[in-house]
Amino acid sequence: MGKATGLIEVYGLTAAFVACDAGCKAANVTVETFDKNKPANAEKLPVPLIVLIKFRGSVEDVRAAVEAAESAANALTGVVSSHIIANTEESTEKMLRLNAFDKK
Repeated sequence: MGKATGLIEVYGLTAAFVACDAGCKAANVTVETFDKNKPANAEKLPVPLIVLIKFRGSVEDVRAAVEAAESAANALTGVVSSHIIANTEESTEKMLRLNAFDKK
C-alpha cells in the first residue's frame, strides 16, 4: 500500500500551475505528472482544457495541499472535482504515472 493521493481537476493549465504551487507551499507533498482532458463539450467550459493535479504524501499533508489548491484554482478559473485516496493501492500507483500531455 502506498501514500495518500490527492486529486484535483481544474480548468486550464495556468490554474493548474497556480493550484499546484499553492498546494506544495501549504504542505509537505510531492506532485505526480499533470494529466489533461479535453471533454467533448469543451467549447461550453470556462476554459476548454481540464488539468488533473496529483499530490502525494501523508493524509494530513495531502488534505492541506488539496484545500490550498482548490482555493487558488477557484480564484482563477474554478475546480471541476477533487478527491483524496487515504492509502493508495499498488495497482492504482501505476495508473498515477500515466498522463496525456505527451500524446497528440
